[in-house]
Amino acid sequence: MSHAYDFTFRSMGSDIRFLIGAPLVPGTPTPDDAAQRERRFVLSFAARLSRFDPASELSLLNHDPRPVVPASALLCAAVNAGVWAAQRTGGLVDPTLVDAIERTGYTSSRDESEPASLRDALAQAPARAAAAPASGAVWAQVHVDPAEGTVSRPPGVKIDTGGTGKGLCADAVAHRLSGYTRYVVDCGGDIAVGGVGARLEPYEIEVEHPLTQQPIGAIRLGRGGIATSGMNVRIWRTEHGDFAHHLLDPATGRPVWSGLVGATAVAGSALEAETLSKAALLLGPAGAREVLAEQGGLIIHDDGRVEAVGPLGLRRYDSSAVIAHA
Repeated sequence: MSHAYDFTFRSMGSDIRFLIGAPLVPGTPTPDDAAQRERRFVLSFAARLSRFDPASELSLLNHDPRPVVPASALLCAAVNAGVWAAQRTGGLVDPTLVDAIERTGYTSSRDESEPASLRDALAQAPARAAAAPASGAVWAQVHVDPAEGTVSRPPGVKIDTGGTGKGLCADAVAHRLSGYTRYVVDCGGDIAVGGVGARLEPYEIEVEHPLTQQPIGAIRLGRGGIATSGMNVRIWRTEHGDFAHHLLDPATGRPVWSGLVGATAVAGSALEAETLSKAALLLGPAGAREVLAEQGGLIIHDDGRVEAVGPLGLRRYDSSAVIAHA
């Protein structure tokens, strides 16, 4: 495969990685220069949309008493992505669960915190059940007017762009790298792939098992997006001795225990892949198979079994781990 410039840094509580091929047009910035430019973009994106910084654009929106609030193009795009994800999943991926996620104890960045044991959490978890949309569909009352540069919502409704932000960011950087032969943009597991070189020689995107942290296999992808949602990265023990994580059932406002601990989705963009992977994990095995059937994906059951779903280009894997191909 053709050589690509490889650059990694930390942002949004995750590793951010760029692979950038050669420029297509003379005069285009070198891959090194492009990587530095996109690093600055990602860091600004993260700072402006941080739920944990009271001075960020997102926090100022969430605490603004006006029903219609002026918003930058970035904030409009981020809120719009959250609303789109809710529409795409019938309200399962809900951007208005800020109060609920804070009640679970996720009130500050967990970037420096060691995750709790997922195996211990599963042993103590309640009966498994699929998530469901919240009654009332508060997210449907959020409206974005990019032309006017405003976000409308009932005062007091808070928006969390974290659920879709990494996918949106990966897609934005990918668009900005369209002048290169090939590229991969990995924003904490939300990955955008593109370029004529990648279509000719697809990348192999490795998927990690959330219980063992070992590779399941690699999915070949030449364009589009792939994303993984899992319980293992942001999971903690609460002050009451039980366990919580960041993937909430909108109907209850509590962490979901659906029978799955991870899901990987392939789609046309990183944002769509992130949305589908999260919906799959929230729905549990039966619902996940429906969500992933068209474009393909993987689901990881509570007991560690791995199931391939749909038209998945899984080129190399531990055959003892993958139990089915629906």
